[in-house]
Amino acid sequence: MPAPLDVVTDLAHGGRWTSLRHGGREWLWRPESPERDGAAPGDAFVDAGGVEECVPTVRGTPDHGDAWSRPWTREGDGVGETVRCDRFVLTRTLCATDDGVEAAYVLTAEPGFRFLWAAHALLDLSEEAVVRAREGAPTRLFPEAAPLLDRPWPDGAPWLEGSWPAPRGLRLDRFGPDDGTAVGAVVEGGRCCVHDGADRLALAVEAEGQPCSVALWRNLGGFPAGRPYRSTGVEPMLGRVFDLADAGPYDAARVPASGEVRWRLTVTADCRCPQ
Repeated sequence: MPAPLDVVTDLAHGGRWTSLRHGGREWLWRPESPERDGAAPGDAFVDAGGVEECVPTVRGTPDHGDAWSRPWTREGDGVGETVRCDRFVLTRTLCATDDGVEAAYVLTAEPGFRFLWAAHALLDLSEEAVVRAREGAPTRLFPEAAPLLDRPWPDGAPWLEGSWPAPRGLRLDRFGPDDGTAVGAVVEGGRCCVHDGADRLALAVEAEGQPCSVALWRNLGGFPAGRPYRSTGVEPMLGRVFDLADAGPYDAARVPASGEVRWRLTVTADCRCPQ
């Protein structure tokens, strides 16, 4: 039976996952970011790596959402972890499983509230790492990919759609060496697996009645302008876009009449590749 994954979180600084370890392998990329300690709502995003809980948007306003800069609290049962934002409350319950970890989420808000959520996981991956998702899955490319395509980007288009693993001819399943590019994509379906040498990491999100996807951020030294660095994100999400402002009627999660949305994230070292 595979060994479980060990998870460490930092409730005081946005509930961020600061470690995801399997045996001797640390999966999370964690740069030195001391300025994160003093971040408060309204501040510019501080990239501290790990896994950020991005909600109610990823890009846009507020950048990386409204939860990353707020302290989380542990509920009376000692299990649930909660962050309270202006328009919603999010509670996360983490528990170990035989082969990994499961996170159960409940978002409470007024019925009709629309949001995106992403487990914004920045992984410490080698140049040989491969991401596997369902072959042919609809995949959205975003405008930063324009210089890498063999045709002009249509004026005003928030995204272009193709098929995994090479939407519009741009191969995305391999990270490779730094080449000065940065590309974001969203793959429909909430399941993927990362292969890096002999190591495997499977991620999956499930939410009844809500759009589930996996976002990919392949920054090979192309972002940010002026001081670029390498960061590789594999991010289970609710929604199909990065910016809530771009979301069409079926591109974001929506709170039903009950006032609650529930979903589950599973992360395992036993890789069951999507078919």
